[in-house]
Order: sequence, then structure tokens, then C-alpha cells
Amino acid sequence: MHFYLATSFIFPRSLRLRLFTLCFVATHLPLLGYCGWGLATGRIALTEFAVLTLMTLFGTAIALIGMGALLNPIHALAETFNGKADAALPEVGDVIQTLYAGVHRAASTTRAQIDDLHVAAHEDPLTGVANRRGFLAQIDALPHDQRRGCVAIIDIDHFKQVNDQLGHDEGDRVLAAFADRLSAQLRRVDRVARWGGEEFVVFFHGAAEDEACWSLARIANQMRLDPIGRIHGRPISFSAGLSRWAGDAVDSALSAADTALYDAKQSGRDRICRAGPVVQMV
Repeated sequence: MHFYLATSFIFPRSLRLRLFTLCFVATHLPLLGYCGWGLATGRIALTEFAVLTLMTLFGTAIALIGMGALLNPIHALAETFNGKADAALPEVGDVIQTLYAGVHRAASTTRAQIDDLHVAAHEDPLTGVANRRGFLAQIDALPHDQRRGCVAIIDIDHFKQVNDQLGHDEGDRVLAAFADRLSAQLRRVDRVARWGGEEFVVFFHGAAEDEACWSLARIANQMRLDPIGRIHGRPISFSAGLSRWAGDAVDSALSAADTALYDAKQSGRDRICRAGPVVQMV
């Protein structure tokens, strides 16, 4: 681009004429050099001069024909983007401005599409929180000194009955409302994600088990006082399994939390179970 702008004084409105001039001068340099050497030494051979001149003209013609053929697709693209060049570009006045603007727009569109794909791959479209992949990516991105706290896997109790008796639209509403309830009641540093189906996962950043358990119990109590829905006349509740994470492989903590969740459901639901003794909600 710097060379393009530096040579803009040569036919500033015609890229073809500018290329012709540069090509003509460049291809005739050997001939000019030979003439200069001959004049300085007095040893110009007419036969050699004639051959060199003919070959120079022949080479110039081939170069110009080739550049013309290469420029035709560029001019076709220029017509496509005509009148849409970025106003912030230098006033160079020909096809390069239009092409540059077109490439810039295409790159911006591609970047936006990549960002959209990244969001779609890491976010649950129904609830707006992270999905399983997004949650694990967030955990992996944590600095080493912040990879500690508690993880909880949460399951909405009797969710199948919500779908069967109230319909899937109501089931989707309950899932979205539960995700909102979790997000609103957790700290900014905590992470919540939809783990799959009616299961959610929470990472309590830097929290001890008692702190994480208290936070979940507070959310459960609020769901009783301000239900997100009812089934058989009772507020929709949840069960949770909680495990301490000390910074090793998070899969181990998640597995322990999942086992604790199973214990909570087997113990009657609507309770938190640590990777240890059961803790009743109050």
C-alpha cells in the first residue's frame, strides 16, 4: 500500500496506465543500461542492439498482456463494490480503494460470524447461561492460583412431570427461570451453566463447602417463598450435590458432586448433599 500511494502521482486516476508506465520503464532498463555502456565505451554492436531492442519490446508486450488479463477480474470485483468504498480510505481514486473496502467488509463480516459461532458453541440458547462446553472452557481459562472452590451439580426435582403435565413450553419457561434465579443469587465471580437437560452446574469461586452450601440453601428457600412454578400444588424445588475442588482435575470434583447429587435424590430430593454427609435444607 505504501508503494501504491508513493506512485500515485503517475496517472493517479488509472491503474492500468500506471502499471504500463512502471512495466515499460522496468523492462527497458537492460536496454538503457546497454546503451549507456556502449556510449561510454564506444563499443555498441548494431546487431546486438537490434536484438536486445526487439526482445525488450517483446517482453514488454507479454508483461502488459499478462497484467491486463490479471486486472480483468479485479475490475469485475470493483464494479461489484462500486460506490461502497470506505470513506476513511485515502482518496486514491481507482479500483484499489474499492477492493480494499470490500476486503475490509468481508473480513469484518467473517470475524462477526466467527464470534457468533463461538457464542453458539459455548452458550445454552434457551437459558442464556453457558453450556457444558462453555463452563469447562471457563474453568480451563482460570489462572492456576484461582483454580479452587466448590462445584455443585443441581437437578430440578420432578422435572419430567412438569413437561408431561404442564407441557414442554412450561418446561422451557421453568428452565429459563431457574437459570435466571441462579445467576441473580450467585456472586459475580461464580459460574453457572446448564449441564444438560434439567441439570445445572455451579462453580463457587474460592468458597468453602459451608459457604457454598449456605448459598444453595438460601436459593432453595427463596424458591419456596417465591416459586418459579408449581407441580401438584407444591413449589418446584431442586436437589444438589456439592464437592470441594482443590485445583486438580475438575473432572474428579464433578464426578464427586454427581455422586452426591444421586445421594440427595435417593434421600428424598429437595436437599443438598455434600460429597460426604447429607445436609438438609432449612
